[in-house]
Amino acid sequence: MENQFSASFKGEFLMAMPILADQNFYQTVTCICEYSPAGALGIIVNRVHPTLSGKDIFDELDVEYLPGAESIPIHIGGPVHIGEIFILHGPPFDWEGCLMITKSLAMSNTKDILEEVAMGRGPQSFIIALGCAGWGPGQLESEIKQNAWLTSPVFEDIIFEIPIETRWEGALKKIGVEPALLLDTAGHA
Repeated sequence: MENQFSASFKGEFLMAMPILADQNFYQTVTCICEYSPAGALGIIVNRVHPTLSGKDIFDELDVEYLPGAESIPIHIGGPVHIGEIFILHGPPFDWEGCLMITKSLAMSNTKDILEEVAMGRGPQSFIIALGCAGWGPGQLESEIKQNAWLTSPVFEDIIFEIPIETRWEGALKKIGVEPALLLDTAGHA
């Protein structure tokens, strides 16, 4: 049946399976922010840029910031549009370019929210990411059929509350999958 993926993946997590060889996505958790027949867009939530911080972004864009905001981590949202900023966040949702993902999660990429985050007046829960992940028409469905991804509803605690380095394992455990059983190295009996 051609249209077996007629349901939307918007508001879903994609957890990379070990079979996924692309280093951009090895052991990643991606929040799908938009999904349509034209493709999908997501933000990786468990990769932090090794050298950039809030200070770098705020200075580059000439955004005033409060002490402490300079150390906000900058995530690597994906290998597409790597020069663009995306903010995955909880309420409030009244920002200029706010795209609702679920009833309690949105993505924005306009300067108004960035300025408020820098001054400590933005959403309480957020991550700032450079870049995003993108799939063309039918590409994501094909990758899921090839067992490159496990899917689940988005869990906001995975995005905003648990340590970045445990988000992949945490997301898998939330859906009853033991990460050790997915390892791509064979064990010895």
